[in-house]
This record gives sequence, C-alpha cells and structure tokens, in this order.
Amino acid sequence: MPPKRPLYNLEDVATTPIPAEQIDSTFKPQYLDLISAPLGGRILAVSDEWFAPATNLLLPSSPIFSEKQIFTGQWMDGWETRRHNKAAFDYSIIRLGVASGTIAGIEVDTTHFKGNEAPAVSVEGCSSVGDDEVVGWGHGRGKWETLLGIQPCLPSHRHGWRLAKETEKAYTHIRLNMYPDGGIARFRLYGTAIPILPSDPDTVFDLAAAQNGGKVISCSDECFGTLASNLLLPGRGPDMADGWETARSRSEDHVDWCIVKLGREGMVRSLVVDTLHFRGNFPESVQIAGLRHHGAGAPSGDHYEWKDLTALEECGPDKELAFDSLVKEEVFTHIRFKIFPDGGVKRLRVFGVRKSYR
Repeated sequence: MPPKRPLYNLEDVATTPIPAEQIDSTFKPQYLDLISAPLGGRILAVSDEWFAPATNLLLPSSPIFSEKQIFTGQWMDGWETRRHNKAAFDYSIIRLGVASGTIAGIEVDTTHFKGNEAPAVSVEGCSSVGDDEVVGWGHGRGKWETLLGIQPCLPSHRHGWRLAKETEKAYTHIRLNMYPDGGIARFRLYGTAIPILPSDPDTVFDLAAAQNGGKVISCSDECFGTLASNLLLPGRGPDMADGWETARSRSEDHVDWCIVKLGREGMVRSLVVDTLHFRGNFPESVQIAGLRHHGAGAPSGDHYEWKDLTALEECGPDKELAFDSLVKEEVFTHIRFKIFPDGGVKRLRVFGVRKSYR
C-alpha cells in the first residue's frame, strides 16, 4: 500500500455557502475581485501545473470547453495538476492586485472539470512586505491564516462562501489549496481594496480607480458580458472585452449609465473617458455628474443633488477624451457616468484630491 498523505489541519472559519446562481448578485455589486488578472493579481508560485497553468485561475472571463488536445492531453481552461499527489495538497500562491485588501467572500469554480475536479479546497491569507518570504513557505504553515477551512467541491460547479463578517485585517497574499490534487477553473476573492494613498493631501490621483478602492455599484446594462466595473481597471487593456459595452438601443431618448462609488471622497479636478478599441460602437456623447452621499444604500441615478461635472460632450472612436471638472471645490463621494444613447467605453478616470481633514 502507498504511504498515507500527511495531514494539514486547519481551524474552522464561520462562513455561509452561497448558491451558484446567487454568487454574482451577492458579491459583485459591493465588492472587488482582489486577485483578478486585469487588476494586477499574480501567481507567484505553484506546487504543480502539469496539465493547465494556474494563471487561468485569475482570468475574468467565464471558463470555456474545447476538444483541443495538447502535449499533456486534454486542454483545460483552468489550473490542473498531476495525479497521485503525495503531499497533503497542491497549492497556488497569489499576490493581490491591490496593495492590500479585506476579505468578504470566496468563489471556487470547477466548471468543465468532471472527474478531474479538486475534491476539496481551503484558502489561507497573510500580510507580508515581501513575495520571497511567502513563496519560501511552500507547503508549510508559515504565517498563513485560515480564511476558508477545508470545503468539499463538486464537479463542474461554482462554489461560493461568504465570511461571517468582512475581515478587519488587510491581506496581501493568498494561498489556494486543493486536496489532494485535480483541477479548478477560476478562483475569485471578493473584498475591499485598502490602497496606499499619497502622503501629500494635495496630490492629484484617480479617485475612482479600482486599485484605490473605487467600485461600480449599479448600472443600466452589461451586454456582451462586458462589466461596467471594467471601467475602473488599471491600464488600457488589450481589446474591447475588458471595457463596458451596452446593448443597441431601439427607443427614443435612451440613455445608459453607471454609478461609481469613489475609493476616497474628494474634489474632482479633471476626468478622462477612454474609448480605446471601440471604433464603430462608441457612444455618441457622454456626461458625468458628481454627488456627495452618506445615506443608507446606493444613491439613485435621478437623485436631485447630482451636479454636472461636464457638459454633454461629443464622443469619438478609439481615443482618450479629457475634460476639466466644472465643479472643482466641492467634495463628492459618487460619480454618475451617462452614455448617449448606448455603446462602449474602455476606461473612466476621475482625477482629484482627497478630502482633507486638517
């Protein structure tokens, strides 16, 4: 008989399972996927990735199936390790795409992994100033803290867990463990970005950037699988897929919109609308407004206190459009971005200074 695998015991953490059909509605309106590749999440180390690379875990797209065969066998859209792992688990160590973040929920998706899915998973986190230290722990305990105890997984299924409460501690690194081996298509870590802000309160920076804690809290439409939250991602991206595009409107006076909660409330100096890659499907025009809102829940798009930060501005294809703010000395917490009548936009930047408490 082969020797028994070593045990890796973890404490139980209070979580609530989330049905697959409720994962998006539970997490995406209020939290950011802190490890997504477009945000800057990175795989630092893996125990094994013989059949499929762990970088697939962080892709924002839904996993796909292909009958394509490669050197190692069936091509799989996910992370898959060898059979017969002699260690307690296979692991993937991930650096968050933000400086650090607090954790509210976890998703492990085994879509298209049937018979080769990970039978069970756990998730650990730590806060460290260096990647090398974390990678050096390998299979060991190191300074890892349990975020999700060992949980069983089903084949070809989205699994979600909500923590009893969002962590007070901010984490920088995550280790995803699967017991003992197998495959996982996607891994999401939902939470709140904790940015490192400029020390000088008069420094202008992007108040809406996802890495600075900005998030889209509502929108009119997300057709073609392109999310409004993509507007706040870093960089300009490779193609239209990581922008925001709405359906073609067929009614008079149609307007699409999204509302952004700024990462830090502040005074807006200038704004940028980027239509990169949107060449025949950009909006005819755009308009941006600001609101200071501290009430319960998200503000409505027709709240009477919205103030125009730009006029109704003509849009154009495949370029960055910069506008000075019409209101530079008032503090705002939210931005309303309207596109007329519909179309696609790559990025939205809201440059300003954070509110000073001096």
